Amino acid sequence: MTRQAPLIAELVNLATTRSRGGGSVKPLSGEDLATAFAAQFGDRTSAALCAVPDAGERLAELAIELRHALLAERPADQAARINAMIRKYGAQPYLVEDVGQPFHLHFHGSFGTQVEALGGEFATALALIVDGYGPDRFGICEAHQCEAVYIDLTRNGSRRYCSTACTARAKTAAYRSRRQS
Repeated sequence: MTRQAPLIAELVNLATTRSRGGGSVKPLSGEDLATAFAAQFGDRTSAALCAVPDAGERLAELAIELRHALLAERPADQAARINAMIRKYGAQPYLVEDVGQPFHLHFHGSFGTQVEALGGEFATALALIVDGYGPDRFGICEAHQCEAVYIDLTRNGSRRYCSTACTARAKTAAYRSRRQS
């Protein structure tokens, strides 16, 4: 779950965000989106993702679904969107033993391509985050000119910015504002 959270936020931000880090950005689509997102993974997963003929379009659709689930106004709407994604992508649990680690659960989607596998994994990760942390752990960055999403897995639920860069920009702006007063 903690491994998927930054991947979920990155996909949503790559494909749906129009301002990030204080400036305008163009959401990625098509092959550009597939290539940029595949770079987040190891060689095997990256190659499998790039081998999907319409990976960019599928990733863009997944990103929109994830954004709607992350930013749903009511917990019931959020749960309904996440449950719909779990069904759509056919998330099924299975045990995996990684090198040097004990067995642990994975929840890849069971339908279609690597994109659908990630869809199932991401939907289940969101469900586990809501279950373990609560439905209010997702948000939009509060920094000026940034609409990137974040997933807050901090102990006290205090995250308000998408990145350390936006945190630093906001703190610097607040400091300068106080000094001018």
